[in-house]
Amino acid sequence: MKRMDRDAMARRVAQDIPEGAYVNLGIGLPTRVADFLPPDKEIFLQSENGLLGMGPAPAPGDEDPELINAGKQPVTLLPGGCFFHHADSFAMMRGGHLDICVLGAFQVSVRGDLANWHTGAADAIPAVGGAMDLAIGAKQVFVMMDLLTKAGGSKLVEQCDYPLTGLGCVSRVYTDLAIFEVGAGGARVIETVDGLGLEALRELTGLPLKQA
Repeated sequence: MKRMDRDAMARRVAQDIPEGAYVNLGIGLPTRVADFLPPDKEIFLQSENGLLGMGPAPAPGDEDPELINAGKQPVTLLPGGCFFHHADSFAMMRGGHLDICVLGAFQVSVRGDLANWHTGAADAIPAVGGAMDLAIGAKQVFVMMDLLTKAGGSKLVEQCDYPLTGLGCVSRVYTDLAIFEVGAGGARVIETVDGLGLEALRELTGLPLKQA
């Protein structure tokens, strides 16, 4: 069984973003999606610090220190792109103007509840940031995460143990072992990596997964 590496996960998410979509990429792993969007699709990337029309990461040496995403990583700006006030950016997020946001997570429940801002660890950042605005404001929420913790527990769970970012907001979960649809009907498996069957995935997660 071969896991998907992070670039492969990002490439898979990019494939599912439709033409003309307005998309926010969360801090961390989701930012990689920008590097794999098909050049023949017009997709508008928004960043909560006030950017619209972001492109892929710049080539080494071409970084502009004044052009960064919400995670303080250097980005490029496509022709026609713009930057604007932070408050206007949050109005865009809260006002339902984003088609998709892609977020990381500590846990996602089978019903689509999202926990992605706090684990209770003493050194964790005790603030939700813009994740709550994105989770509730975007029309669809995709999550990218490893399926298992370092201790081997599943991050796709029956019920989240960590403080929630949003209730029933996630529609799709992309992991290194499988892709899932989640929602009111529970978790359904869209696809798995080669060599991983449905029964083995049920054992890994401890969940009564269904085939999509």
